[in-house]
Amino acid sequence: MDAIVSQPSLIVTGWLDRFGAALERGDIAGAVALFAADCYWRDLVTFTWNIKTVEGRDQITDMLSTVLADIAPRHFIIEGEASEAGGVTEGWFTFETATARGRGHIRLQAGLCWTLLTTMTELKGFEEPRGAARPMGAAHGVQPGRKSWLDERQDEAASLGITEQPYCVIIGGGQGGIALGARLRRLGVPTIILEKNERAGDSWRKRYKSLCLHDPVWYDHLPYLPFPDHWPVFSPKDKIGDWLESYVKIMELNYWTHTEAQSARYDDAAGTWVIEVLRNGAPITLRPQHLVLATGVSGFPNVPSYPGHETFLGEQHHSSRHPGGEAYAGKRAVVIGSNNSAHDICAGLWEHGADVTMVQRSSTHIARSDTLMDLALGGLYSEQALANGITTDKADLIFASIPYRIMAEFQKPVYAEMKRRDADFYARLEQAGFMLDFGDDGSGLFMKYLRRGSGYYIDVGASDLVANGSIKLKSGVSVTAIKPHAVALSDGSELPADLIVYATGYGSMNGWAAKLISQEVADKVGKCWGFGSDTTKDPGPFEGELRNMWKPTQQDGLWFHGGNLHQSRHYSLYLALQLKARMAGIAGSVYGRQAVHHRA
Repeated sequence: MDAIVSQPSLIVTGWLDRFGAALERGDIAGAVALFAADCYWRDLVTFTWNIKTVEGRDQITDMLSTVLADIAPRHFIIEGEASEAGGVTEGWFTFETATARGRGHIRLQAGLCWTLLTTMTELKGFEEPRGAARPMGAAHGVQPGRKSWLDERQDEAASLGITEQPYCVIIGGGQGGIALGARLRRLGVPTIILEKNERAGDSWRKRYKSLCLHDPVWYDHLPYLPFPDHWPVFSPKDKIGDWLESYVKIMELNYWTHTEAQSARYDDAAGTWVIEVLRNGAPITLRPQHLVLATGVSGFPNVPSYPGHETFLGEQHHSSRHPGGEAYAGKRAVVIGSNNSAHDICAGLWEHGADVTMVQRSSTHIARSDTLMDLALGGLYSEQALANGITTDKADLIFASIPYRIMAEFQKPVYAEMKRRDADFYARLEQAGFMLDFGDDGSGLFMKYLRRGSGYYIDVGASDLVANGSIKLKSGVSVTAIKPHAVALSDGSELPADLIVYATGYGSMNGWAAKLISQEVADKVGKCWGFGSDTTKDPGPFEGELRNMWKPTQQDGLWFHGGNLHQSRHYSLYLALQLKARMAGIAGSVYGRQAVHHRA
């Protein structure tokens, strides 16, 4: 007996059939007519060789007119069962292009497409060696002079970067560089990861002792190796450091510790980078075709230079250098800032007997961890989500299927409910004088993270210390000067201090480009992160994607990779596929960028 096909599945199948047929016959007008007037198509590499969102029928028409002949999409086939809720029908599908296989997601309203996601999953002829295609690992039989796995690994380590040049160099060996390195390793792209610390994971180990991930475990897996099912919900920083170090070994990454890039320049004639590095104090020149800056979302620490800071007789440092609270029992500590690091550091100092004051200069969004997990993450990243068949990879795609233009509208009801549910909690904070916000438009934490990378705290306990006065608070003021034993504020008051911690955030990632390459290249590339133009110093108009992240930039062969563990895991796939396609000579023209070209 034939299986009964649900009405939502019939609707999605019918749309995919009409869409695929229109594309195959080159009928762009017919394909575009299947979209609603208010529509969004987010493409992760498959159609645009870019990370690009096009909005409205006119932009979709322009994109298809530019790329369709070369991309040759076909075989749009529904995957699993579609569903319907609130007048929106949605479903998954697979498809192919001339060079790749892909997976997509669609939302339909009244039979027309509202949102479409297309993502590249693999390149034809360059599939990852997994499952039945995995290597044998041992060549049975008698082979004189055969080399063991260890011999081959040692030979590779001795040659790559010394007698043979890597195709790609990744600067930054934190979770972003490691995740991307693992993807490239699986795709056979010769890569070296440069890490200035002594060990993989040190970028976590060397932070303040109380640091834990504020995101839950289901959200934080690395590619290929999920955390075991006994792993704690919130990972302590040293545990994460050890996991990253183990991951580097298990995934057989070419990972250079004690190595710092001194400079980099692009040789236009050769189509390669010239990167001068110090490895264990010895100079080495690397000449890869591609350079990835995986130095985190942030650039250099923002350390304000207040008048009189050089006269302070106590200790002062940026939050990135804070060792923990142990050494400050009985000391008077002033923490300037009110976001995640500021709260964590204040709580750690208070726990160790310091007298702590937080200086809040502007409003902060606070989300209680339990509420955030329940309302914002639980449907996608939780034990219940797994029980409902939503794996981490599927959750990533669901999240990616929401165009950034409309994501705020998806988020607003979540944070309205959070505000209602935790009303007493917020009232106590406000009574203590804490300035709260829920984002510029009520869309909450994740939109703040995307727009500016800061301005929030996921509460794991410090907010209660602020509310009950254990952590003292000065809000709505700015620092006007640093005195030998105090911090002077704009309201005329002074805070006696033995320790000042500047929890004042970080600059843009392209600060690393300015330091390593040149200010000219940094200016040409433009800012990283947030929404707006990739190529201007000011934010520019909203362009639908994060600026310069995981996609081609205005500088040949220069890429930026970063974000939290979720973003490092998810977007490393698309960056790795772009690099592999260039290495294989099969990458097409980049759509949606000006003055960008690439070399095979």
